[in-house]
Amino acid sequence: MPATLPVLALLFNALVWGVSWWPLRSLHEAGLHPLWATALVYLAALLCMVLLMPASARSFLRSPVLWLLAAAAGLTNICFNWAVTLGDVVRVVLLFYLMPAWSVLLAWWILGERPSLLAVLRLVLAFAGVVLVVLPDGAPLARVASGLSSTDFLAVAGGFFFALTNVFLRRFNRTPERDRMLAMFSGGFVMAAAGALAATWTGLASAPPAPAAGWLLVAAGLALAFVLGNLGLQYGAARLAAGTTALVMLSEVLFASLSSWLLDAAQLSPRMLAGGALIVLAALLALWPGRAGGKP
Repeated sequence: MPATLPVLALLFNALVWGVSWWPLRSLHEAGLHPLWATALVYLAALLCMVLLMPASARSFLRSPVLWLLAAAAGLTNICFNWAVTLGDVVRVVLLFYLMPAWSVLLAWWILGERPSLLAVLRLVLAFAGVVLVVLPDGAPLARVASGLSSTDFLAVAGGFFFALTNVFLRRFNRTPERDRMLAMFSGGFVMAAAGALAATWTGLASAPPAPAAGWLLVAAGLALAFVLGNLGLQYGAARLAAGTTALVMLSEVLFASLSSWLLDAAQLSPRMLAGGALIVLAALLALWPGRAGGKP
């Protein structure tokens, strides 16, 4: 079938992000804070891209509008990688996939797209799912915020910035695809490096450990996986309908859930499964208008 290869390419991208928590935790166990790990991985990936696309690097530096995209993509990766390294993987991924709900509000604010009745329904379903995921058993609804841990806040913030990234991708859709891709990887490095330096200076993170072959190979492998995953996203998304792309990308939730459950990195309670079902349903309803996007 003509669509087989593009679907497989998108599944590979979803697989990379769905299991990225594993190498990130390996780097953390080696003494590399998630912020430093993100900065190092994205630096390696960015250097490869600059060598392959020098013209796009010059174009990015001359396009201030792409700096907004870079900042949003960078904050997405800081929040997601930090949360998935330290928190319950399934819980983090589910809270991150509030992205379609945030997209409704951001598209209204930035693009002037008034939400439809279906969009409002998506908001209600998504936030009802969050209540089930984070509200402690027996606690009143007013205490939902108290059920959020620091990694939960990072996951929610990551989903918000992911939605903002997608809105910027739509707003700057006339810029070359390669320039936007380079902007997203540049943001991943610059924002993570700035965050890592600030966290180290304030004592929130330790300085990177001395170079060692073990963790350097893990970092290099993760950087290569991110680049190949992004290439898979670009290839698949260019050849499939937007709704199909978004539907396939939701398999990231499945990959993350299965891998973390098998490796005992997540707790699958009935409340989390029910809340996750509502969040995923809200994301599926977002396919109705045919919107899609992706992490770098």
